[in-house]
Amino acid sequence: MPLSNPQRFNLITEISPIIITLLLCFTQMANASTDHATHHANHHANQHAPIGVMGDHMHKRGEWMFSYRRMTMTMEDNLQRDQAISANDILQEYNMAPLKMNTTMDMLGAMYAPSDKLTLILMVNYLEKEMDSTMDMGMGMLMPMNTKSSGWGDTKISALLSLHNGNSNGLHVNLGASIPTGSTTKSNNMGKRLAYPMQLGSGTYDLEPGITYNGKNDFLKWGGQIKGVFHLSDNDEGYTLGDQVTASSWASYRVNPWLATAIRLTYTYTKNIDGTDGSIDANMSPPARRNNYGGDRFDVSIGITLLGTKPEHRGHQIGIEYTTTIDQEANGIQMEMQDMLNIGYQYAL
Repeated sequence: MPLSNPQRFNLITEISPIIITLLLCFTQMANASTDHATHHANHHANQHAPIGVMGDHMHKRGEWMFSYRRMTMTMEDNLQRDQAISANDILQEYNMAPLKMNTTMDMLGAMYAPSDKLTLILMVNYLEKEMDSTMDMGMGMLMPMNTKSSGWGDTKISALLSLHNGNSNGLHVNLGASIPTGSTTKSNNMGKRLAYPMQLGSGTYDLEPGITYNGKNDFLKWGGQIKGVFHLSDNDEGYTLGDQVTASSWASYRVNPWLATAIRLTYTYTKNIDGTDGSIDANMSPPARRNNYGGDRFDVSIGITLLGTKPEHRGHQIGIEYTTTIDQEANGIQMEMQDMLNIGYQYAL
C-alpha cells in the first residue's frame, strides 16, 4: 500500500538535507564548460543504472570499480494476502503481533574486468535488523517487545559475460552465486531462536543467474534486468528459503554531464519457505511460521546520480534512490513493505 502523506513528508524532511548537501558539493566539483563536457562525452551521470540495481554494467579490460552502498528498509503494519489485518486480530492466533521492522544493510563491492567481455564482482554486506512487536500477556494486557540481530550477511560473487556491446545498446548475462556466510541461528536475549526474517543469511549455497539489457542515446539511457535466486539445498536448520525472481526496468535522463535523474519499476516474486527450523516457535508470531513468507510485490523508485567531471574528481560517483511499494500480495500474514532508501558511492579507476 502507498505511503500516507505524513509518512512521505517525514521521509522527505529526513533525506532532503543529505540530497541538498550532495548537490551543492557536486555543483562545486562539476565543470560546467561546454569544451570540457564535449571532451569527456563518454563520462556522464547516466552511464550506469540507478544505484539500487546490481550487476547492471560491464567494464573495459583492466578497469576496477569499488563501491559502498547503504540501504535502509522499513516494514510496518500487517497484511493478510492483500488486505490489512490488525494486531488484535493477529493476537487471536499468535502470542505476538509484529508492528514495525527496520533493516539496514551496508554493502562493500569490488568489480574488475580481466577482459572487455568479462567483469568479475565481489560483494560483502553487514546487516542490522530490529523488530517491534506487541505481546498478549492475558487479561487484556499488552507488552511491547523489541528484538534485534546484526552481523555479516551472505557473500556474493558473480561474473558478467558480454553477449553484445554496440554503440547504442548492450546485453550481458549475470552468472552469480551466494556463499552462506550469514548466520541462521540468531536468538533473542532469552536464548530463543529468532524468526526467519530476523536471520542474516540463507544458510545455503545459492545460484543467482540473470540477464541485463542497456540502451542509450544522447540524453536518455534505459534498461531492464531479470534475475533469480535459487537455493540449492536445505540448510543445517532444516529449511530452504523461497526461490525468488525479480524483473526490473528503468530509464534515466542526463540533465547535464554531472547530474542524471531516473525512474525504475520492479516486480518481485518469492516462493514460500520449504521445510522448518524446529528451534523456531511457529506459534509465537506470524514471521515465525514458514507459510507466512513470499508473495508478489510491485515497487516504483526515483533516483539521482551525481558524477565528478573535473579531472581531479574523475571516477567518483554518488547515487541516491528512493523506493516505495505500490502493490503487495503476501503469502499468509506478513508485515507490509513501506519504503527503501539506497545511497551509494562508486569509484572507478
